[in-house]
Amino acid sequence: MLPDMTTGRPLKQRPTAFGQRLAELRKSTGFSQAQLGEKLGFSQRAIASWEMRETTSLRPDQIILLSELLNVSVEFLITGNEQKDKKRPGPKSQLAEAFENASKLSRKDQKQVVSVVNALVTQANSGS
Repeated sequence: MLPDMTTGRPLKQRPTAFGQRLAELRKSTGFSQAQLGEKLGFSQRAIASWEMRETTSLRPDQIILLSELLNVSVEFLITGNEQKDKKRPGPKSQLAEAFENASKLSRKDQKQVVSVVNALVTQANSGS
């Protein structure tokens, strides 16, 4: 890090546009840096680093997963711009989120959730 020419102290890093967007989205979805890192296979330190500067360590599949976890399009995550015809995450993403939340329940509660879901699927398949 380069020193400030007037004080000789290191300059404070300022978040990039991507880093600011990532931090805001992460906070708005309720993830800590550690939780988001765990879901992506990275450390909390890596997430903190991304929030302060650009990263090139993300693979395309990780960017897609990150956009799904943060409920935004890949385009918005990367550029901050949303396509006008881009739809919000659909039922598949919502279903995945619901099952992720259900996986945190007790075994007994998980069995009840599975029972209810199976009953609803059976009902939907029968055309009722």
